[in-house]
Amino acid sequence: MKEFKFEDLLTSELSELYDAEKQILRALPKMRGASTSEELAGAFEEHEQQTQEHVKRLERIFAKIGETAGGQPCEGMRGLLREGDKLISEIQKSPGLDTALISAAQKVEHYEIAGYGTACAIATFLGKPDLAELLEETLDEEKETDSTLTEIAEAIMSGDSQIEESEEEEIEVEEGTVR
Repeated sequence: MKEFKFEDLLTSELSELYDAEKQILRALPKMRGASTSEELAGAFEEHEQQTQEHVKRLERIFAKIGETAGGQPCEGMRGLLREGDKLISEIQKSPGLDTALISAAQKVEHYEIAGYGTACAIATFLGKPDLAELLEETLDEEKETDSTLTEIAEAIMSGDSQIEESEEEEIEVEEGTVR
C-alpha cells in the first residue's frame, strides 16, 4: 500500500475528469442527433463547444503541475454514457426521448460537478489558487449547463417548447420564408 498524498489524489481526479470530458465529446454529437427539440440540440451543441474548452483548460492545468494529461480511464462516465446510448436505441425520436436524454445528460453533469468540486477543493487545500480558479470556472459552467437542461426539460414536458416552435413557424410563414 502506498503512502497517501493529496497531490496524487488531485492528479488522479484531474486524469479522470480529462478522460470523462473526452468521452463526453464523443457522445454529444449522438445526443444532439437523437433529439427532436431544436432548443435541446442547440444546448448539446453549445455544451460540446464548452467541453472542448474544458479539455483545453485541463491540459493547461496538467502543464502547470508538470504532468501529462490523461492516463486514467473514467469508468463512471463510461457507464453514464452507456445509459444514454441505451435510451437512444430503445426510445423512438420524440419529446419523451428528449426528456430521457436530458435526464441522462444531467446525470453526466452531476458527475462532473462532483469531480470538479472535489478537484477545486483539493487544489485550494494544496495552496494552488491558480488551479482552483481554472477548475471553478469549469465547475460554474457545468452548473449552468445543468440549470439550462432543467429549463429545457420543463419546457418540453409542459409543451412550451412545441408552442414556441409552432409560433416561430407561423411567423416565418407570414413573412414568406420557409423553414
